[in-house]
Parts: sequence; C-alpha cells; structure tokens
Amino acid sequence: MVSFGKNKLYSAIVIKIHNNEPTAYEVKAIEAILDEKPVVLPVQIRFWEWLSAYYLTPIGDVYRAALPSGLKLESENILCVNPEFSAFSELKPIEYELINQLSKVENLSIAEAAKLLNRKNIIQLVNRLRSLGAIKLQETISETYKLKTEAYIQLCAPFSAQSETEKAFELLLRSPKQEEMLMAYLSLSEFYSDNLKRVSKSQLLNKAEGSMSSLNGLIQKGILQIVDEVIGRIKPLGQNRKPIKALSELQTEALNQINHQFESKDTVLLHGVTSSGKTEIYIHLIQQALQQKKMVLYLLPEIALTTQIIDRLTAVFGDKIGVYHSKYSDAERVELWLELLKGEQSKYQVVLGVRSSIFLPFQNLGLIIVDEEHENTYKQYNPAPRYHARDAALILAQLHGAKTLLGTATPSIESYFNTQNNKYGLVELLVRHNEVTMPEIWIVDTLTEGKQKKMKGHFTNLTLDFIKQTIQEKKQSILFQNRRGYSPFVECELCGWVPQCEHCDVSLTYHKYQNNLQCHYCGYVIPGLTHCKACGSSKIKTMGFGTEKIEDEIQLIFPDETVARLDLDTTRKRHAAEELIHKFEQGDISILVGTQMVSKGLDFNKVGLVCILNADNMINFPDFRAEERSFQMMTQVSGRAGRRDGLGKVIIQTTQPKHRIVQQVLTNDFLEMYDDQIEERSEFHYPPFVRLIELTVKHKLQEVANQASRLLVQDLLQQLPQVAVLGPQAPVVSRVQNLYHEKILIKLPKVKALSEIKNTIWQRIDAIKTQREFLSIVVAIDVDPY
Repeated sequence: MVSFGKNKLYSAIVIKIHNNEPTAYEVKAIEAILDEKPVVLPVQIRFWEWLSAYYLTPIGDVYRAALPSGLKLESENILCVNPEFSAFSELKPIEYELINQLSKVENLSIAEAAKLLNRKNIIQLVNRLRSLGAIKLQETISETYKLKTEAYIQLCAPFSAQSETEKAFELLLRSPKQEEMLMAYLSLSEFYSDNLKRVSKSQLLNKAEGSMSSLNGLIQKGILQIVDEVIGRIKPLGQNRKPIKALSELQTEALNQINHQFESKDTVLLHGVTSSGKTEIYIHLIQQALQQKKMVLYLLPEIALTTQIIDRLTAVFGDKIGVYHSKYSDAERVELWLELLKGEQSKYQVVLGVRSSIFLPFQNLGLIIVDEEHENTYKQYNPAPRYHARDAALILAQLHGAKTLLGTATPSIESYFNTQNNKYGLVELLVRHNEVTMPEIWIVDTLTEGKQKKMKGHFTNLTLDFIKQTIQEKKQSILFQNRRGYSPFVECELCGWVPQCEHCDVSLTYHKYQNNLQCHYCGYVIPGLTHCKACGSSKIKTMGFGTEKIEDEIQLIFPDETVARLDLDTTRKRHAAEELIHKFEQGDISILVGTQMVSKGLDFNKVGLVCILNADNMINFPDFRAEERSFQMMTQVSGRAGRRDGLGKVIIQTTQPKHRIVQQVLTNDFLEMYDDQIEERSEFHYPPFVRLIELTVKHKLQEVANQASRLLVQDLLQQLPQVAVLGPQAPVVSRVQNLYHEKILIKLPKVKALSEIKNTIWQRIDAIKTQREFLSIVVAIDVDPY
C-alpha cells in the first residue's frame, strides 16, 4: 500500500528491489505490505512489460486490465459531519438533508450519500458544504473481496463422543424446543453411524423448524457450537462422466501431424473446415498436456461459446476445468486467480476463457489453444491496453516454453501468411467429420427480386420457401443479420429529419422492445418518437433493419413457430446466452435470429437452413479487411448448417451476386480469397507486409483536435522520414462522447529497429501534449488496430 498526493492510498506491486537511491524526487514510505505471498508472478511482470512496450501503453494500464478489482485496493472519500459547525441556518434544504443523513449513518461514501439523496451527482453539494466547514472528507481503505464462509454446527468437545450425549439431554429436561433441536442435529449428522456428516446452520434450522433462540440456548449451554468454514463461490462444473472419444482416421492423422510440427515449431495452425471435428483434437491435445503435468489455456472469442465448450470439456476432464470471463462476478474471478497461484496443487489445470484470461497467473503452462483464431473479438479496443489476445498468447507461450495451437475454418490472412513463410506449422483437415457433406449454398439477388416486387419484407420467396420446407422436415433455421436493434435509424417522411445522439455525430438506433432510440457509441437513450421534432409530423418511419425487425417479421410470417433472438441485447444477463443456446439445442426454438454471435463455433444438430440476409453491409464496410472478414463471417455462419444428418442449405441474400467474395464463399475457396487479398496488400502496403499504428487525437474543440493532429503528423514526418504517416483524417463518426476525433495512420516497415521507431512515436506524442495549448488533448495509441 502506497500513498500518492496528500492522502490518497493505492495498492501497488513491487516489481524490483534495488539500491539506487532516486535523486529527482523524494522517496515516500510504503504504508503496508498487503500479501504474505505475491499475487503476481515474475513471469507475469515480464509479460506485462512486453505488452506495455509493444502496444505503447503505460504498464499501469496493463496492471489495471490484468488484475481483478478485488485484488486492487484504493482508498475512497468518506463523508463525516464537522462537530464544530453550527451555522445550520445558512444551509439549503438539500444540504441540511445530507447533514442529517451523515448524522444517522457513519462512514458514508460520496456514492452512498448520492444514493440516499436519490441524486446522480452530489460533488458540487459536497464541495459547498466543505467550503462552509460543515463536513470533512476522510480517506479509508475498503477491501472489495472477502472470503465467503458458511456457518456449520457441531457438538462441543465434552459431548462429541457417543457415550457422552446422554449428559447433554440431561441438561435439556426442561427445554423441549432445545431438545428437539439437538435431536434434529443428531439425525442430520447421522451421529450414531460411522459416517458423520456436516450440518449447516440453515439446514438445521429448516429441519428442526425451530427458532434461532433455541439454537442459541444450546450454544450458551456449551452443547453445540458454530464453526465458520470458507467455501468457494465457483460452483463445481461436474465430475468426469464420459471416456475420451476415439478420433477418426483423418483426425488421428491431423493430431499426429500437429505433434510432429510441435517438435520444430512453437506455433501450429490447424485449418479445419466447419464441423471437421477440431474440438475433439483439442481434447486429445489437452489430455496429452495433463499427462505431462502441464497446464492448458483454451481461448475462445465469445462468452456465448463457453456454454457448449464447457459441457464438452467437463464431460471428459470434470472439475479440472476453470472458467474465466466478464459474466463471472469479480469475487469469483479473484477466487480463480488465487487458486491458480497454487500451481501444481491447483484444482484447475485447464482454464477456459475469453481474451482477459491471458493475464491469469499460470504456472507450468504447457499448451495454449486459440479457437477461432481469426475472430476480431480477440482484439481489445477500449480502454488501453489495446492488445490482441491471439498475438499476446504467442508471447505468453514463449515466456512459459509452451506450444500454441491456432484453430479455425477460416484462417486470418496474417496467420496463413506465417505458415507459408515457415514461421508456423500448418495442418489441414478439409473434410467434415464422418464425411458429412458441406452445405449447399444458394445466392439470391435481392436487387432484382426487389425490382420485380418478389420480396416479402426483407425475405426473398426462395428464403421463405426454404424456411417452410425446413419446418416441415422438423429442422431448425438460423437467420443472420449482423446489426442489432430494430432499425439503424428513423426518419421523418416529410422533412427527412433523423434523430442524432447529443454527444456523438451518429444517428440513434431504434429498439422496438424497449421503445427507445439508443446510441451504440456512448449509451445515450431517448424514448421512442411519435412526432418529428423538426416539423411536428407523425410520419416517422424506420430505415434499414436489425435483428429485432427480422424477429418481428418472421414471427408474423410463421406465427405458429417459436422464434428467438441471440444478440447483445438478449444476452446481457449472466446466464441468458447459455439458456437460449440450451433451448435451441433441445429443439424448443424453431427459428433463431442472430448477429455474429451465432457464427462463432456453435454446434447444433438439427440446423437445416442458414440464411445470410444482407451480405452487402459486410462486403462494403470501409476497411481493408472487409472482404477477408466477409468471407470468414459468411463461411462460419454457413458452417452451422447440416452438421449431422441430411444436406444443409445456405442462402446468401445480396445485391452483388457476382462479387468475388460471394463467389469464393459459394465454392468455399479459401486459397483463392487468400491469394487475392495477399496480392492487394502487398501492392498497397498493408499487413502482413507492414505493421500499422493508429493514433486518435481527441479534444472537446474540433479546432484544437485538428491543429494538434496536424502538428503531430509534421513532427513524425521529420523524426521518422522512413515511415509512412497518413492523415490526419476525421473518421466517419467524428465526435464521440463530446470529443472530436482525428485519425493518423502510421505504416511501419518490418525492420529490426521497430522498438526504436515506436519509442520515437511515444516521445513525439508526449512532446505535443506538453505544449500549453494542447495540455488537455487525449491521444489514443492503437498498435495493430484492425
């Protein structure tokens, strides 16, 4: 625990002990040592230092992202009344109410006081009362993580032997309720058997139907006692239930090739088509690592995926599986962290998690599996550090001397490029498991269908015919639209007015079920509109379509079928995603409408049809990766169809049926797509031939943001003449949360002096920010931004 400023206290981590006395500043004392044993390992510190240097972010930002909140203590301001204050007549009613609350409740934080007053912000109120001398602020440390305990009942020592219990009953001759309570304890604990059981306090009170006073009476007489025992918050996932499945001939060959490649290479890419059985290969690799007493990290791109994978892994490995993601409470994450610090004694030998799980305190790590390695959700965008979990996992494995397996049906251009340059090993599995046929793909031209008035809502006749046929075959359909909400914006038919966010330069998305308009950048919300705020007209129409609108339309067309939606809005609660996926697995849902969440490796037996409703909004996205990601997304979504029995069908609705990416998806030709993309990137200098750094200059005044970004570009061009610096350029959404943005793109050549170039960029940013007129600008640095 260290002190900053006058009173503020923070928890910190000692990363170095030395004898070099600082001369530029006064050394402050360490207030206290919080932990008997380190909660962060030396290998983690080295990993943090690499992340800080590579992603150009302070190591403090890495520390903040890495540790669960329960391990980071900070002091907070506590309000208390000044007993010497007497000028109550000068106070306003709301100020007097706050003083009154503080006199009733001790140690109120500012947030708690605001809640009691039913106000969002009371900082101005607190500052005025402090200036009047009515209240004082004190610093106190609050520990957010506490051990969870449960109260258990047991006999006190004089009566714990079976031969001594009669003496206890003699003490209770005139206390029938207490006698009944003791009898209930003896029954629940099976005291007179050879297998004594533990009895919790709640269990005993329920059984005896007695009051707490009866139990207290037994405690006062020294017959029973309460013992608090520490219990884990993380529920056991289940014991081993099934033997590990035997691999097919092709899977066995792929496993052997992976092990052979690992002899000479630290990283191997497993390129296996959808439903080729990659997960079973992962399970065999995990088994091999556990037999060698090594730990395993299994990375997934999406929380929604963990449900199915947990079931498959716990069926084989039981309670050796630990799960780590943001839907777990902070206390649960702290418990898993502390458990992993036990190393070989930890009950968790396999950790299944999303990108943040790379920060866990692994010991003796032997294998990292990055499933769906192409997914952009492995990239952290905000806040810093803006790391890519797949790339960081390679360094983590290197620090531990572990191997890394990247698995996917649609490899990223960079990963496949590394296999072609002999940096990674490559193993291919290009046939579906049990020789299940790849789905049949149909391309439908929505532009022609629309002109011929053959569309019904946002569905072509062929799409509706196939959905109807799939229902008749008692199979399920997935409808994919990569935009949530009901419609991207609403518009007045008369004057063309579109409601905008007050804090961002973007239109508000309409959500029908909440009946509101939301900004997906800052969270700003207004109620649904009935009249135009510009001209007063009631003719407000929705434009475009999202998952909510598709759900509504398909339910009207097929009223007897169960329709559900899988997107961010329907899966905010902790268990919402797994409950919805479970229902779909059980066949309780006939038609599932979803965003990209439905594309990420989910395995459903009865899906006969997948429909991609609008391929154009992916292909036409203004990004050099747009075509690569469109191919990946459409191929992955298509792969959900026909994974078991019967031929699956896929419909792609597009206005560009002849587009090369659509045609490559139709023929499942990854190599043609790769060759096209690699040729373009070589010609226009994009990854994997260069490295990119994107700088975003932000300020509340547009003029200041423009001026600072122009000066920064000039400075970088002077200092780094060998580097291409593009911009500044205002992005499509130029204002977010009341800050104007200017983008600068830097293309770094792949040279040995890369770290020196990065340090120069960091120094030039600091130099600009020290200028008086630019003290308040914010510069966000994003290495490998896309």
